[in-house]
Amino acid sequence: MGASGPASLGPVCQGGGMEVTPAISQEEFEGYVSEALDGIPGELTALMDNVVVLVEDEPPPGEDLLGLYDGVPLTERDSGYTFAQPDRILVFRGPLVRMCRTSEELVEEVRVTVVHEIAHHFGIDDAALHELGWG
Repeated sequence: MGASGPASLGPVCQGGGMEVTPAISQEEFEGYVSEALDGIPGELTALMDNVVVLVEDEPPPGEDLLGLYDGVPLTERDSGYTFAQPDRILVFRGPLVRMCRTSEELVEEVRVTVVHEIAHHFGIDDAALHELGWG
């Protein structure tokens, strides 16, 4: 984002017409994810354990997802949880970019997605997240 603020990502047609995908670089999108992570209070990030956050272009085929937590939530780990591969928080660039009209909307949707998936790492399920307004 420059000194003049975020640029428009261009139009996105939402209907039967042709969809125009806004132009945004992988690096810029990863910057939005980093900003979202930086916005998580330090008290919470200090509690995160054995988890990585990754950006992928698209969710698995047939899945309609903006993000995905793949792992064992902290609330389900016990003494047998040792030498495990890191949990993964995946943020899917394609669907997020396609659903947003401006970079402001994209920054907000990335933030909500990152918070949502981190909440799953802490053992908070979708029902509780929807109830808290983080659907």
